[in-house]
Amino acid sequence: MAVNEKKMLAGKVAFVTGAGSGIGRATALLFAREGASVAIAYVTKEHAEETARLVKEIGGKAILVKCDVQKEEEIKAAIEQTVKAFGRLDYGVNNAGAEGARHKVADYPVALWDKVIDIDLKGVFLCMKYQIPQMLKQGGGAIVNISSGAGITGFPDMGAYVAAKHGVCGLTKTAALDYAANNIRFNAVCAGITETPMIDRHASRTAGGMKELIADEPIGRLGKPEEIAAAVVWLCSDASSFVTGAAIPVDGGQTAD
Repeated sequence: MAVNEKKMLAGKVAFVTGAGSGIGRATALLFAREGASVAIAYVTKEHAEETARLVKEIGGKAILVKCDVQKEEEIKAAIEQTVKAFGRLDYGVNNAGAEGARHKVADYPVALWDKVIDIDLKGVFLCMKYQIPQMLKQGGGAIVNISSGAGITGFPDMGAYVAAKHGVCGLTKTAALDYAANNIRFNAVCAGITETPMIDRHASRTAGGMKELIADEPIGRLGKPEEIAAAVVWLCSDASSFVTGAAIPVDGGQTAD
């Protein structure tokens, strides 16, 4: 999954949500290095502008598209802007997410539950709802949804996040079956504990902090956003042309049983 000097994605177009930092930014940059043009979907423009600057710094092409994944009309408009700018849409990476807060199930605030589900699960569904028709028009494409180790196993006090990420894996598998005959592949990457702003926030809320999180990783360290991005871009490329409906752990062994 190393960067190919021949730019294996030359002429392709990728749409990445949550591209302002972390896994989303690393993915946008790797797409650009492999020759794809990138639509950087954002909520916080300042962060997205920095991603766009980095893409252009390495010679890539990028546009910014406003896209709060809780708002269907913004998603629809963002996909339309991407196609208008680049003429097509080959890859969708639905990465935007929110971790919520830590509460036991019976104590979980309903409003917060709804917000996490809206962003982490419904947001993925809505993005696919508008990505798929464009790919059908073109005759194919690939969509990668970012799940988590929490999409494979349970974690205490994280009911909304775990439910949403399990849902992402199930939705991905169903879409893969729905469109297997249409040359659109769907896969989920179940990211382990990765060095991102989300993990920084999570560590600050736990007594053990970052040491506790590292202890949960059998490999003895946190993942790097670039390592998750490598899996995402591979799943979009022709190198994974027989892979669809998979939920692939990229987690340093965290969920290995």
